[in-house]
Amino acid sequence: MTPEEMETVRPRLEAFASEMLGSLARRDQRAKGELYLRGLMLDGKRKSMQPMAERLGVDHQQLQQFVASSTWDWATVRERLARWAAAHISPEAYAIDDVGFPKDGYDSPGVARMYCGALGKRGNCQIGVSVNLVSDHASSAVDWRLFLPESWDDTKNTGDALLTGAIQRRRAKAAIPDSERHKEKWRLALDMLDEVREGWELPGLPVVADAGYGDATGFREGLTERGLAYAVAVKGTTTAYPGDAAPERPPYSGQGRPPGWAYPAPHTTLRQLALDTERSAARTVTWRQGSKATKRNPRAEMRSRFLALRVRPANRTIRRAADGTLPECWLLAEWPPGAAEPTDYWLSTLPADTPLRELVRIAKIRWRVEHDYRELKDGLGLDHFEGRNFPGWHRHVTLASLAQAFCTMLRLDPKASAPA
Repeated sequence: MTPEEMETVRPRLEAFASEMLGSLARRDQRAKGELYLRGLMLDGKRKSMQPMAERLGVDHQQLQQFVASSTWDWATVRERLARWAAAHISPEAYAIDDVGFPKDGYDSPGVARMYCGALGKRGNCQIGVSVNLVSDHASSAVDWRLFLPESWDDTKNTGDALLTGAIQRRRAKAAIPDSERHKEKWRLALDMLDEVREGWELPGLPVVADAGYGDATGFREGLTERGLAYAVAVKGTTTAYPGDAAPERPPYSGQGRPPGWAYPAPHTTLRQLALDTERSAARTVTWRQGSKATKRNPRAEMRSRFLALRVRPANRTIRRAADGTLPECWLLAEWPPGAAEPTDYWLSTLPADTPLRELVRIAKIRWRVEHDYRELKDGLGLDHFEGRNFPGWHRHVTLASLAQAFCTMLRLDPKASAPA
């Protein structure tokens, strides 16, 4: 926003900040929080401390102290944001996503050489995992975890005293609590879902995620254990049986251990199950309206062809029923017109009577989070934080999420007088 636009919405921002930061004990902390939000939303290429302070006309040490060394609890602020989002954007799903924060040095917490989506390749970066409340018209990143690679966990290197000591010193310098250890990103996602639903008492919505999470059997089973339906992307090489396949128990010869239940035919892949179904079975589905109209598509409808099949995912780690039966779920495959085979696959535990269009819409609803992540990064400085401690990172991403929520509030309000 320009300074003039900011002045127009300033009273509304102050009211929003007061609501979201009301848990902060001190008045000066709440004032600095509103100041930081203004800094994130004002026009400017960089949203790190010094450029923001210059635009705001304040000493950058005020912002630095508020984010890096203050004592306020980011989890309580996130809870308030989550309750606001649940009330204002009518969420239809929890979207799990992660984002890379490119870094030049090696002192920032969690930094390591790994794949970074922002770079499109392996590079030096941090990775943040988020839980987002999402609908077709809005999303809000309501909870965050910083992924800590094994190189930041001294309990993973107990055989080398020198390395363990170096990691401990590195952790202490970055103010990483002893309770924070290496966990797979999908485990961090499950932890956040527990916090959001049990601690903050948000509703049990379906969960959507890309194949980085959907391909983890433990993640899918963890969602089922929590009573959460899902529609998660997976690779076409994921193995499964057809939905009507049934295990059998061979007759017992009377000698040795009795044979267990087993499926008589070998499992195959999701890709092959889709190919074994005639292409004519795919149906055209329109799941939302896009923004790019053409002569052939004047309404900018997002549409493609899809197959929906009942399948039973199969691998050694999936728990079976007492009779050897594997759990049944939906396979959704996108098979665009003219394509030789499907291009995308999802597994879903939405009810068996879910209409195809609804399956597609929920599976595709992650587009909103991807769109809003661009706003978070390009417009609101999500990945511009230059601090080097664990609390500072968490406070910065929390405040960036608040800034994005305020922009969403302006965008959804037809009376808003400034662009958001």
